[in-house]
Amino acid sequence: MLPGKERRTAWIPLLRQLIVICFAWAFIVQAAAVSPPDFNRDIAPLIAKRCLECHNKRDVKGDVNLTTKVGFTKGTENGRLALELVTKGEMPPKIKGLSQKLPDNEIALLKAWVDSGAAWPNGRVLDLYETTTDVRAGRDWWSLQLVERPAVPRLGKQPIDAFILAKLKRESMEPAPRADRRTLARRAYFDLSGLPPTPEQLEQFIGDSSPDAWPKLIDKLLASPRYGERWSRYWLDLVRFAETDGYERDKLKPNIWRYRDWVINALNDDMPYTRFVAEQLAGDEVPNRTEQSVIATGMIRTGTWNDEPNDPADYLYTRLEDMVHTTTSAFLGLTVKCARCHDHKFDPILQSDYYRIASFFWAGHIGQGNQGGPTGKDLGFDVYGWTDKSAEPLPIRLLINGERHKPGPKIAPGFLSAMTELDKTLTAPPTNSKTTHRRLQFAKWITDARNPLTARVLVNRLWQHHFGRALVRTPNNFGYKSDPPTHPKLLDWLAAEFMEPTTGGGAPWTLKRLHKLIMMSDTYQQQSVHPQEVEYAQRDFLNRNLWKFNRHRLSSEALRDAMLAVSGQLNLKMGGSSFYPKMSSEALEGLSRKAGDWKDSPTDERSRRSIYMMTKRSRLLPLMTVFDFSDTTASCGQREVTTVAPQALALLNNHFAHSQSEALANRLAKQTSRTDEQIKLAWRLAFGRNPTDKELGQAETHLRVQRIHFGKKENADHLALASLCHVLLNSNEFIYVD
Repeated sequence: MLPGKERRTAWIPLLRQLIVICFAWAFIVQAAAVSPPDFNRDIAPLIAKRCLECHNKRDVKGDVNLTTKVGFTKGTENGRLALELVTKGEMPPKIKGLSQKLPDNEIALLKAWVDSGAAWPNGRVLDLYETTTDVRAGRDWWSLQLVERPAVPRLGKQPIDAFILAKLKRESMEPAPRADRRTLARRAYFDLSGLPPTPEQLEQFIGDSSPDAWPKLIDKLLASPRYGERWSRYWLDLVRFAETDGYERDKLKPNIWRYRDWVINALNDDMPYTRFVAEQLAGDEVPNRTEQSVIATGMIRTGTWNDEPNDPADYLYTRLEDMVHTTTSAFLGLTVKCARCHDHKFDPILQSDYYRIASFFWAGHIGQGNQGGPTGKDLGFDVYGWTDKSAEPLPIRLLINGERHKPGPKIAPGFLSAMTELDKTLTAPPTNSKTTHRRLQFAKWITDARNPLTARVLVNRLWQHHFGRALVRTPNNFGYKSDPPTHPKLLDWLAAEFMEPTTGGGAPWTLKRLHKLIMMSDTYQQQSVHPQEVEYAQRDFLNRNLWKFNRHRLSSEALRDAMLAVSGQLNLKMGGSSFYPKMSSEALEGLSRKAGDWKDSPTDERSRRSIYMMTKRSRLLPLMTVFDFSDTTASCGQREVTTVAPQALALLNNHFAHSQSEALANRLAKQTSRTDEQIKLAWRLAFGRNPTDKELGQAETHLRVQRIHFGKKENADHLALASLCHVLLNSNEFIYVD
């Protein structure tokens, strides 16, 4: 032990060290407090966020340009005037009487910078869209960065499951157990074909004990022509497909159904997405063009088309906006149309960018007459498509505030300025070309592997339709107003894998391989109910972490098709002109020429799949609209899924639902005369399972009561059985997929 005196003085060196540390820390804090703000880190984002929207080199309000040192110094007296106006709350200007005074911390930051001399690096030019702020996206926005394949978490799982499980572990969650084979089979059949499995198909899969039974089923469904019929509908929603022009006359688009058939065949053939894009945008310009490639350009013309506009010159730009909006929403997931009148409020899209994209359609657009498009002579085939009227069209002009009577500067064709990694130049068309070849270059720019949006947007759409909800839950908007991806690394891994396969082989840019990759994951094969459902739902009600499979309702088409399949009435004829379903007289009210505008097709034709149904914009089948059929006036990336009383009323009272119930009753009666066997077969057809003892008893009671009710009628037994069938086709188990 130290002597007493030494013990009393031993702490003195420690105290001295502590005092030195405190003084040093105080000096550091004081130095940090008085050091001027860093221009690039602190001031540039502040000016871009608060000032540049009104004070940039193109929109110089008050003759003040704050993008350069010279403009700032001259326009704000080296910041003193700006500081004064900001402190008083006069800048930014008030909007609708609301104070826009900057937060105190921002004012303090600006004051510290101005007091320190307002240093502005030489040659530094500010840009409204250079960085993302809390009010708008910049060019550094996540979806505008190159796709780079992220490392897969090392969890001993296939990549999709590894990314999902990694997040679940961070949230202290476990995935749901695997669904049973019956549930998986029904899920896969509805997912890839849009139809329920037959009892025989279900039994075959359940009875297949081989380890590759599941991948074999997926391959079988992907190879079926039903796949293209199912998944084409999603694409037709995106390109606002309908077979009439809309507006008052709602004139039929001749043979536009051939475009629908092209989409179905392209998906069934697993056409590479690069070609899928090119033929729709420029099938008239692709090498070795064919009639089918020209038919694909019908995408451009599937929208509404007013053939009697009040002002044809103004309406020219309305149609042009529709083309820009459809193509950029469907392929890029951006709302470029918002920049028609001004620079985009939230995304790094200049007004000039809008007109650059519009220029791709300008050469064909300005040449179209009242019929809404080129003739067969222009196209080389008698099809409903699109082409340019000249290889050297008049230049397009930027419209001030989007108004035709205020033409601005000429805009050269080009691409979105925010995508800095991509080439922005266009080449001249080949010698003796009849078209500009701009649309073909646009298609190649879209599917360039360096385009950060295309693959992300496409794989997000596939995920959405497999799981009911997308990774980015705003599938048509990857901009500032988007919902951030729930699993950003998984999104990028899928996008990279789509463009350059490393798992399971296969060609790049093809969809079927990606379908199988998703469906082979444990994530896809989860149950739709979790053992810890209540606890997890309280923490993650929207299932953003994917701790279970999302139960979802059948779409209007799948619901109608399932009724036809179960009743035995489904006509699997493919392609050709569309059929007109039976429409009640009440539903036809409002058509200008009821007899001429709608003629029911023969019964057999009306039993075809819903993808082949006439989509007349002014008169859609009520059974389809009540179950949230898509909006045909604009690109629809995600349909509404509502639960409303008219849906129950439609299924209870609609003539189609009743006719399918009667057809199902006839099918059961032909199979067997025994009541219990009829009930069991009805359950297997409608639900893919046998009834429980309780359900069997309830069904027998229902039949007995209904026979008494219909007792005075000659066909009481048939009516009672049809009543039971009607109950099944109205049940949740029939309408929803687990």
